[in-house]
Amino acid sequence: MKSFAFRGLPLFLVLLLVGCQSSQQQSLPPVDDLVIALRELDLSLAEERLDDARGQLSVLQQRASRDTRLEQYQRQLAEAYMEQGQEALQQGDLDRAAQALGQARSLMPQAPALSHDLNQAIDSARAARQAAAEQQAREAAARLDAERQEQLRQQRLAGERQARAAASAIPAGQADPVVQSKPGARLIDPSAATSSVALPMLDSQDNQELRRLLDNVAADVVTFRCAVHIEVREAKDYPWVAALLTTRIKKLDPTFRPHLSQKIVPQQVPRLLLNPQRQ
Repeated sequence: MKSFAFRGLPLFLVLLLVGCQSSQQQSLPPVDDLVIALRELDLSLAEERLDDARGQLSVLQQRASRDTRLEQYQRQLAEAYMEQGQEALQQGDLDRAAQALGQARSLMPQAPALSHDLNQAIDSARAARQAAAEQQAREAAARLDAERQEQLRQQRLAGERQARAAASAIPAGQADPVVQSKPGARLIDPSAATSSVALPMLDSQDNQELRRLLDNVAADVVTFRCAVHIEVREAKDYPWVAALLTTRIKKLDPTFRPHLSQKIVPQQVPRLLLNPQRQ
């Protein structure tokens, strides 16, 4: 009898242990889905996955709009976007900084002071970048003008040397008044009513080649008093071409007032139509 009691004891202990574990499992409270969602939101913020955190917060605001804890998360996320914007600003990425600022503002629209400093910093950086670009454009225009003036000076010097050489070759007493012949055409046919000059470099944005071509066009316009009809693909191209051409014309003859007109032809290679004045 005693032997049977000892043999049954292990089985009794096993059953008792299983029963206790089952009782403990049944007594554990169920995990709240909201708590799990908040933990996931905490993890996204800690790992700086701000866009994921923004989506999680939006879902929570729909599920538990009265939960006051969400206000703190909303402010925490806004501050995280502000830090992200400041880092992007320091790296010179103004677009990314502005996007982060927009996210922060949308999260805390009732607190404009939160984003005031970053907004001012972005505006200042944009103004500085714009000023630098304008300064570069002015410097490039000044260099171009200096090069053009030097070309004209070299041309005048060459003409003076040729005139002196021609004068020295004529025997004394036989010198006749020098009759200056009219310069020949560079690009147009002066006898034609209209001459076409293609501008393919406008499509390829080769501004150096465009300027070189317009130097010759301006010479023909001044020499033959041409009216110029500018045909381009887009309206924005006309002021650019007109400004470059007008500048060159004024340098050759400040008194000449060119007649310019335009036409938008999207399917056609840009070109100039030059109509020389009949002499």
